[in-house]
Amino acid sequence: MDNVLQNNEWHSASCNNVLARLNSSSEGLSTVDAVKRLKSTGPNILDRQTRENAFKILLRQFLNPLIYVLLAATILAVAMGKITDGIVVFSVIVINAIIGFIQEYQAGKTIQGLLQLMPENATVMRDGKQKTIPAADLVPGDYVLLQAGDQVSADMRLTFVKNMQCNESILTGESLPVEKNTDSIDADAEIADRKNMVFSGTLITSGTAEGVVVLTAIKTEIGKISALLQTTISVKSPLTKSLEKIAKGITYAIILVGVLVFLIGIFRNYTFIDAIFFAITLAVATIPEGLPAVITIASTIGIMRMAKRQAIIRHLAAVETLGSTTVICSDKTGTLTLNEMAVKILWNGNQKFIVTGVGINTDGKILNKDSEGEGTEDEIGELIRAAALCNDATLQKKEGHWKAIGDPTEIALIAAAGKFGINEDKLRNKWPRLDELPFDSTKKIMATLHQSPSGEKIIYLKGAPESVIPLLLNSEKSSIVFDTGQIREEALQMAGTGMRVLAFASKQLNSEHLSLISEDDLCEFTFLGIQAMSDPPRLEVKEAIDSCHNAGITVKMITGDHPATASAIGSKLGFINAERVVTGKELHNLNTRELQEVVKNTNIFARVSPEDKLNLVKALQANGEVVAMTGDGVNDAPALKRADIGVAMSITGTAVAKEAADMILADDNFESIKAAVEEGRRVFDNLLKSIVFLLPTSIGLGLVIFIAVLFFPSESGILLIPMQPVQVLWINLITAVALSLPLALEAMEPELMNRSPRKPNKPLLSSLIIFRMILVSLVMAGGTIGLFLWEYNIELSKGTAHSLAISEAQTMAVTAMVLFQVFYLIDCRSPNFSVNKIGLFSNPFIYIGIATVLIVQTAFVYFPFMNRWFHSSPLKAEAWGISAMVAFSILIIISVEKWIRRKLYKNDTL
Repeated sequence: MDNVLQNNEWHSASCNNVLARLNSSSEGLSTVDAVKRLKSTGPNILDRQTRENAFKILLRQFLNPLIYVLLAATILAVAMGKITDGIVVFSVIVINAIIGFIQEYQAGKTIQGLLQLMPENATVMRDGKQKTIPAADLVPGDYVLLQAGDQVSADMRLTFVKNMQCNESILTGESLPVEKNTDSIDADAEIADRKNMVFSGTLITSGTAEGVVVLTAIKTEIGKISALLQTTISVKSPLTKSLEKIAKGITYAIILVGVLVFLIGIFRNYTFIDAIFFAITLAVATIPEGLPAVITIASTIGIMRMAKRQAIIRHLAAVETLGSTTVICSDKTGTLTLNEMAVKILWNGNQKFIVTGVGINTDGKILNKDSEGEGTEDEIGELIRAAALCNDATLQKKEGHWKAIGDPTEIALIAAAGKFGINEDKLRNKWPRLDELPFDSTKKIMATLHQSPSGEKIIYLKGAPESVIPLLLNSEKSSIVFDTGQIREEALQMAGTGMRVLAFASKQLNSEHLSLISEDDLCEFTFLGIQAMSDPPRLEVKEAIDSCHNAGITVKMITGDHPATASAIGSKLGFINAERVVTGKELHNLNTRELQEVVKNTNIFARVSPEDKLNLVKALQANGEVVAMTGDGVNDAPALKRADIGVAMSITGTAVAKEAADMILADDNFESIKAAVEEGRRVFDNLLKSIVFLLPTSIGLGLVIFIAVLFFPSESGILLIPMQPVQVLWINLITAVALSLPLALEAMEPELMNRSPRKPNKPLLSSLIIFRMILVSLVMAGGTIGLFLWEYNIELSKGTAHSLAISEAQTMAVTAMVLFQVFYLIDCRSPNFSVNKIGLFSNPFIYIGIATVLIVQTAFVYFPFMNRWFHSSPLKAEAWGISAMVAFSILIIISVEKWIRRKLYKNDTL
């Protein structure tokens, strides 16, 4: 039994062989045998890994070197009686942990959605009798009965089929139902080509069938996807990786310098407590406590903007990753196309008619139903009539909208008739159906018998051209001659462009003919013509793809559809090298290195499996690409999870795909991906501006403390230091955040989508940024220390008490540092251009932030309760003026630095 279960080529064996190998028959298994097999194979359910409990997830948020330093600073501050300092620092830690916990806790739901695809019950033969059993009790060898509307509960080899079609879009991505049969198929056939199999989780849309269970639970195709999801690791975003490196660097630097400061303090005869105090002050000054909050809020603002452009972000990190995207791997159906079949060409044997207008969309609403196509009803009237009558689809108007019911192909035929002014309900009333031969998936034809308004009886026939042509009149029996060769050639030509082709014919009967039709009546038909339909590309997608190409982003199509269809759509949408299509079967013959080479030069992949999609994403990432992957089916979920950005469809997407994704498109439109990339670049730019603003100010504060410890004396038992720890926190958490947040609202940089994506391996802190950080830090530290000493000595010369002189000098130092940040903020609005180029007033929030900071800084200086909390003192107007003049120097210095860099390094940007 085990050897049988390990064999996964059931589709290549005959029905009798499969039944024999499974020791089963159409009578089914005995109850005793089924119980034994269930013990051996286990229940037919999808297991999933146990999720971590909430406490472990929360605890992990504190496992960060930067957090360790902050926790140590909190504990030491409280131990030394600095309660305010400790509370403020700890608040930052808690807020950051809560945000991280919420994001991780939501990410564990992906596998749960797969369980909803498993039906509760199945109809089987047991002990020779038909029974309904729990789907979980199915075992290999069970003989199952299937009918329209059933959800398949295991992978089965079909043994009997009657006009059955199955929707396998969750596995293959194909929007049209697949016709099933019992014929053996080549062993290397892909899932989409295994016509004699049905798979767990798929849906029977029409007909009936019988089959034997060959695979259950985790061994099914849907089970393999579940296993892939459990073993697939989500990759970290480029910014996350960069920030982790920065955090480690800051942590190690703080520890090193903190120890150095402590040793310097001891060397300079400070008490042990004073030496520790200076080390804590340095840590508080250097750590950019406001950075986590700025990143979170800036990303949230980006999420709100993207939502307005139909892109719903599930994870904050996805926002900035979009800005670094280098490759977009898109599904075809519903993303690049409308996910609606629409008739495009009519051919009556002599002339082609191009059908314009839009057919039925995915939610069943008919659009432009009264629009005119080229041609008239007289020229192709009977072809249109035949398609509307030999048809089981209907359109119903409810609450002002047209609801489509039926097979997508037949709905397209009805919509086409509507475009030529034919109302199917009125037509069917005038031409009542007397009898029918339902669609036969083996013969690929359908026939209906109608009575015309004048009393004549007419059979209308539709089907695949190769099935209809043999049933036409021949020249021996009629003067009507059909050029069957031309019909075949025309049909092949249309099919070669990726369209689905149907041929139509009619046969007039004498009035005495019975109101029934049989197989014997299927001969000597008159050819009416061909209707060719396709899932048309979205009109706006081509422009969006062109924009992506201009932005240096490669767009690739990865679909389960036929290669010809994929190539045709790719050519229409402007894919590069659209004529080159690689299939899943070809991918299987490639090793890892060969696959990495193929993905460099190929942009269209067809007939791919879930493993193929996952391997393609991995290969692209191995080539250094930042990959955005779109999809809607269960088959897309592993690749969505693995991709740097997983993009799921909202309208057609399964719950599994949505849970695996980082972003959901509200309108299932590729145009929204392009808009999201644009917003992602904007968010990344603005985050970089915030980082370029925050880090130099933190380093500048650290330099102020370090220089003071290294050189400043202790006067009258009071440590001479330009700023106290609580004053440093005031700058870091209040002014820095208030000033940096408006940067998240900056407008897009000039030519945002005409520049190449940021290289994934490019460090966040480039040499240019590091140079600017050093320059800004030195200017701020030097100016602040200079003003502190100037004010301190002026007050002492006036006879001011030493403690008050220090307090006033520290207040002036804090004010100077705040004003330095105000002027530096203006320069940070664009890292590469002058303020005039981006518009002095293009972001009014900058001035709201500046006004807010100046107001609260005024309170810091003059309000008595602020003086008590932060050890500040009131300043004279003269002190404000001097501080402003010194701080203004940063605006001039950085503006000159930008100008020099643009002249010397024209292609270099921050």
